[in-house]
Parts: sequence; structure tokens; C-alpha cells
Amino acid sequence: MTEIVVRALTEDEWELLRSLRLNALQESPDAFVASYDDEADESEDFWRARLRRSRRLVAEADGEPAGLVSIGTLDGVDNGAEFFGLWVAPQWRGRSIAANLVKSGATYAAEQGFDRIAYWVGTDNGRAVAFASSFGFRPTGRRRPMRVQNGDGDEEEIAMVLPLTEDRRGF
Repeated sequence: MTEIVVRALTEDEWELLRSLRLNALQESPDAFVASYDDEADESEDFWRARLRRSRRLVAEADGEPAGLVSIGTLDGVDNGAEFFGLWVAPQWRGRSIAANLVKSGATYAAEQGFDRIAYWVGTDNGRAVAFASSFGFRPTGRRRPMRVQNGDGDEEEIAMVLPLTEDRRGF
């Protein structure tokens, strides 16, 4: 049985963040706003600053880095956090890595005093909507243009929100 451990990266682990992020950008280029070329030559200071800006959780499966998610403050929403940059290495997909990252991220956000966490999902990505829904995320009325356009430019993301307290309001 695979042992999955999720933990926060420290600033001194900037090289691990860099490695995982660059792997994600190469393997899933359409999933991220930035590209491999945008970030490949960035300095140590860039990666350390990124680790200070938001919490980065790494999932390790049998001691091997297997996935990553970031948790930051949700702009314009009191006590709101958001997930972003969720990625799982291809060889670990379908093996509970993403689920462990989401559960650990929600726990971290609640411990930090956030009362809800949002996850932006493409409205046409039924798999991602179903994944988020399985953890209790619910669609809100908030939409925005996809930050990464792969088609005709009309693609949208919807904010799905998970209440972390008894207060069930959206945003």
C-alpha cells in the first residue's frame, strides 16, 4: 500500500518547488497561466518569494514527490482562501494524491482561520467539477474568463466554494 504524506514546503525547499512546478508546466502546459519558458530561468529569489507569498503543499508517495497545490488568500473576500496550481505527476494520478492535497489544504486553511476556500474550475471541465463536488465544493455565481484560453476565447471558470465553518455563505 502506498504511503501518502502531505506537508508544507519551507522556504529552504525552493529547489523542490522549482522542480515540481517546472515539471507541471512541461507536462500540463494548458493547465497553467505561466509557461515553462516563463519560469525556467527564474532565480532562487523568485522561488523563495513564491514560497513566502502562499502556502505550498507537496504530496509525497512512498517518499517521492507526487503532487503540489498552493493555498492563498482569495482576493476581495473576507476570510476567504483559494486553491490554485493543483498538479499531480502522471504516474500518481488516480491514486488519491489530489484528494490528499485537497483535504490537507482545507485543514490548513481552517487552521489559519479562513471560513471558506474557493477553487476555480473550467465550466466545461466536468471531471474537475465532479472532483471538487466530491469534497463538498459547491458552485457559486462567480465566473471569470478562463485565464488560459485553449479555444475560441469564450471559455469560463466558475468559483466553487467549500465552507470551512458553520457559516455556509458563498461569496
